[in-house]
Amino acid sequence: MYTLIIINPNAANGRAGTIFEQIGNRLVEVLGDFIVAVTKSPEEVVEHLDTAAAAGVTRIIAIGGDGTNHAIINALAQRPNLAMTFGSIPVGTGRDWARSLGVPTDIHTAIDWLAHAQAVPCDLGKIDYLDTLHGGQPTTRIFLNIASAGVSGEVDARVNRMRRRTHVTFLRATIAALFKYKPQRITVVCDGKTFYSGPSYLLAVANGRYFGRGMWIAPKALIDDGLFDVVLVEGMPRLRILFAMQTVFSGKHLQRSDVHHTRAAEVKVYSEDGPLGLDLDGEETQGQDLRFTVLPRAINILMDSKSAALVSSERIK
Repeated sequence: MYTLIIINPNAANGRAGTIFEQIGNRLVEVLGDFIVAVTKSPEEVVEHLDTAAAAGVTRIIAIGGDGTNHAIINALAQRPNLAMTFGSIPVGTGRDWARSLGVPTDIHTAIDWLAHAQAVPCDLGKIDYLDTLHGGQPTTRIFLNIASAGVSGEVDARVNRMRRRTHVTFLRATIAALFKYKPQRITVVCDGKTFYSGPSYLLAVANGRYFGRGMWIAPKALIDDGLFDVVLVEGMPRLRILFAMQTVFSGKHLQRSDVHHTRAAEVKVYSEDGPLGLDLDGEETQGQDLRFTVLPRAINILMDSKSAALVSSERIK
C-alpha cells in the first residue's frame, strides 16, 4: 500500500517540517514506501491528490492540525472516485479530532498507535450555506469533526490572529469572545422538527466529540452511526455562561437545563439577527441559512482497535 504524507509546514508553530525529520525513519518502518508533499493551501492539496492517485497511492497521512484534516477531507470530496484511507499524526494547536479518536499526544507514541491502526468507515458532515463573506454565494463544505455556529466563529477569529499559540490560546480566546459576543436569535430544525428557537451562544453539530482544544462538547457522539450529536447553549447572562463553560471540559454541561441535546441526520439553522459566525473543524467563516447533513460512512479512517470503542459503535473487534 502506497502512502501520501501531507505536511502543513505552518502547524505546530512552524515546526511540522522539523518534526517530520525526527520521525521519518520510524514512519518508513510503519508505513513502508511513501510520498511526501508539503502544502500551504487547499488548492495545493488537490494537486497533490491527483499526482498521488496517478502513482497508485491508496492511503493519506496528514501531519498537521484539525485545519489540515479539513483541507484534505474537502479535497477528497472534490475527487469522489479516489478511494483513499485517511489517517493523521496530530501536531497542531487544537488536535481535537485526534483527541476524539484517542490518539496519544506524544508524537512517537502516536506513530506506534498508527502502526496498529486499521481502516474503519467514518461519517462525514456536509454544510450548505450562504457565504456572507463572499456576497451570499451558495457554498458547500465538508467537515470531519465538528461544525458550529455562534461564539465559536469569534473564538476562531481571535485564535487565527495570534502568531504564536500555546496550550492556553483557545481558553483565553474563548473567555474573551464570551465577554464580547451577543447571543443571536436562531431557529434550529432537526429532522423536520423544531428543536429550539431563541437566543443562542452556540450550536454544535458534531461527528467527533471535542473542539476548542479539549472541550468535550459532544461526549456521546459516534463517528459511524449516521447521526450528528446536536448541542445548543442558550443565551444567558455572561457570568452564567462562564460557569457553564467550565462544565464543558467534563461533559457535565449536558445536565444543565440551559443546554439542549439531540441527535439528527439533518439540521437546519435560520438566524433572525444576520449572519452567524461559523467554525468548521477549526476553520473560520460566516454564513446564513445553514443546512447540515450526514454523509454516512463516507470515508475510511485509520483507527487503533484499542481506542476505537471511545467513539465508534462496535464495528472494530
